[in-house]
Amino acid sequence: MENKEEDVRLGANKYSERQAIGTAAQSDKDYTEPPPAPLFEAGELTSWSFYRAGIAEFMAIFLFLYITILTVMGVSKSESKFSTVGIQGIAWAFGGMIFALVYCTAGISGGHINPAVTFGLFLARKLSLTRAVFYMVMQCLGARDSHVPLLAPLPIGFVVFLIHLATIPITGFSAAAS
Repeated sequence: MENKEEDVRLGANKYSERQAIGTAAQSDKDYTEPPPAPLFEAGELTSWSFYRAGIAEFMAIFLFLYITILTVMGVSKSESKFSTVGIQGIAWAFGGMIFALVYCTAGISGGHINPAVTFGLFLARKLSLTRAVFYMVMQCLGARDSHVPLLAPLPIGFVVFLIHLATIPITGFSAAAS
């Protein structure tokens, strides 16, 4: 009976009302942080899953840029803007492709699809240097093969990285899927 009275007094919350609400106020973690990835792991170079993940990153950025750029080209080449998908269709193409490709590749490679995301995860020690460099090379090759200039995804990704660098300490969460 004591526990029920305690729950009622605290509002069915184990933290008292005086304590600030939010993740920073809670000292008990319900998860354990995985150990940091090693800087260099030579054993990865002999595993099939390493190369399969690189192929997934290549295909994801290739398909993303190919489909979305074709959507933009279709709108800009049309004589009448009413016969195309328009601006909203372009936005749906970008959002839908990111959603689908991250969903498809998350279990294989983590669904980074962007060298800046890969670089950020490397800095957070979630990826080894070997895997991070391989992913970034495959992502740049996928961008090149989709007929978009080689370094086109890097400035966009770098801006996203800077936005996350500035806002994660303030908001405590990321807008990215990784």
